[in-house]
Amino acid sequence: MSSVAKTDPSSPQTMRVMPWLERLSVLWMHRRNLMRIAVVSFFASLLISVVIPKQYKASASIMPPSNAGASSAMLAAVTGRALGGMGGLGSLAGSLLGIGNSTALFLDLLHSGTVTGHIIDRFDLRRVYRKRYKVDAAKALAKHTSIQDDKKSGVITITVEDRDPQRARDMAQAYLDELNLLVNRTNTSSAHQERIFVQKRLVQAKTDLQRAQQDLSDFSSRTSTIDLKEQARALVGSAAQLQAQVLQEDSNISSLRQVYGDGNVRLRAAKARVASLRSELSKMNGVGMLEAGEDEEASVSGRLSPPLRQLPRLAVPFANRYREVQVQEKLFELLTEQLEMARISEAKDVPVVSVIDAPGIAEKKSYPPRALLTLGLWLATMIAACTAVLLCHAWRSIDADDPRRVFASDISSRLLRRGGA
Repeated sequence: MSSVAKTDPSSPQTMRVMPWLERLSVLWMHRRNLMRIAVVSFFASLLISVVIPKQYKASASIMPPSNAGASSAMLAAVTGRALGGMGGLGSLAGSLLGIGNSTALFLDLLHSGTVTGHIIDRFDLRRVYRKRYKVDAAKALAKHTSIQDDKKSGVITITVEDRDPQRARDMAQAYLDELNLLVNRTNTSSAHQERIFVQKRLVQAKTDLQRAQQDLSDFSSRTSTIDLKEQARALVGSAAQLQAQVLQEDSNISSLRQVYGDGNVRLRAAKARVASLRSELSKMNGVGMLEAGEDEEASVSGRLSPPLRQLPRLAVPFANRYREVQVQEKLFELLTEQLEMARISEAKDVPVVSVIDAPGIAEKKSYPPRALLTLGLWLATMIAACTAVLLCHAWRSIDADDPRRVFASDISSRLLRRGGA
């Protein structure tokens, strides 16, 4: 029997050296079963490939700005070309000049919890991925998102995969939007600091200007001073005119007294006009009020213009208040101009993401490849079936008294008894 076992092509000893023709003959004997398995496995594989939900990809390519200026970039390019034969030195030169720093920074920002958390909340990904906690949704989002960078060009490619093509496109765009917002919020450049300082100083200057204007307004209201130069010129002209009228009336009184005497009606009327003119002239000069003991501001309160005698005293405080208003107005104008310049500099200094390829709605699915998946599952099933047929045939051909079969039977019986217990 041992000689038969050694020459039997189906024995375990000869299975490893069994010719292909003999193996094919064993499979041919079981061809009907294999055909049934082939048909069933084909339809099962097709059903599995159809049941698997479709996945769509949306990609966006961005070019992060370099931290170095134009001259530094040119120098880095020249240096990298000159050291092209020495790859390590070329990379080191680019690193020392700041090339690639923005790429690494943008990669960290895209992987940050802030960007991920906002996208999860924006698209309600806990419900989409059927996750209870935000941490698990973030892990699921990371599995559906690919963020890669090109080491040579520094271009970053963001690819998002989702069952909905519209949502995939929106999520890829959301990465770009959140990145821009995060960069603007965390910008700490000198232009940004200058803009903040000028803006705070402008608020203080506006407050000081309003205070100075209110102070000047209150002083002008109390003292009836609007424009001292014009008011002084008008008062001097009016006083000179009144003085001339007084002198004219005095001359008329002298003439009337010589002609008509002191009791004439015309003389009394002329004296009354002179008294009225002198009273107006005294009010204009402010002589009576000062002699009555009134203070400086009370003596001019309620008047259309301050008296001539008070103009020198009011000139200094009015000039101080007026000068303060002019200084604050000039300062406010200068700070306003500086704020606009700082905003322009800040806008230039902020590293804005340069979008190379904007995300679009996918026209074709990216997964699963139904034909390849069906073929792969069918081939795997058929290989497994053929292997099982060959192994079963080899197992049946082993003698019942063979120690290996006895050992395997003992193990299987023990496992069956334990499973039944």
